[in-house]
Amino acid sequence: MKLTLIGNGIMAQSLAKGLVKNYEVEMIGRDIDKLRQVKEKIPEVSIKIIDDQEDITDKNILFCVKPYALQSVAVRLTGKANTLYSILAGTKLESLKKQILAKYYIRTMPNVAASVSMSMTTITGDNEAKMSALEIFNAIGKTVWVNTEKQLDIATAIAGCGPAYLAIIAEAIADGAVKAGLERHISTELVHGLFVGTSALLAKTHPAILKDSVMSPGGTTAAGVGAIEEGNVRNSMIKAIQAAYEKAEELGSK
Repeated sequence: MKLTLIGNGIMAQSLAKGLVKNYEVEMIGRDIDKLRQVKEKIPEVSIKIIDDQEDITDKNILFCVKPYALQSVAVRLTGKANTLYSILAGTKLESLKKQILAKYYIRTMPNVAASVSMSMTTITGDNEAKMSALEIFNAIGKTVWVNTEKQLDIATAIAGCGPAYLAIIAEAIADGAVKAGLERHISTELVHGLFVGTSALLAKTHPAILKDSVMSPGGTTAAGVGAIEEGNVRNSMIKAIQAAYEKAEELGSK
């Protein structure tokens, strides 16, 4: 199967890196310099400048532009695609159907870990395209099909935005170790190993059980958890999910 990515930003590049292992990938964009840079990094990808009348007839389109660019790009697309897979945050299926012709429509929210085939992707849309959507995005990590667009918008706040949240936590832990006197390269290596190991444990263990298994009475972990609670980190993370979800809803209403 050939997949056509429209857009050449970070997410489009992340998807291309993962998908070229299993699919023929074409990338269409508006900036030839950026497209050439993509070609240098991912030689398997074919590149093309978008035409004023870009024919998408029978193509499987991964629509990877920014939500605000939907209309300006959509007016340049002609013909009827086979399936449109949109990664536009908050952009409803109804809006996509009004502006781009396709047989089937899918909304999806992968994340940048697609570049290393470890994306956590949420999908919804036309049931006729469900199996092909799961097949494509399973090729770059794990997938979850949800039944409503509201569920996808909430999931966007977790799996789509989550790498940024976890990156902040990772950076803060490493900074804490450096402040205590550990060299930066050692701190960074420890944090990397910590996230890999904890991820494997979380796949089989409830977070609360994992936390309690590490936290001995009066011990070092208990002291650290106490400091985290004093900083309202838990509350801040809950608010981050709510804020991201509300932003997705706002984008969808425009």
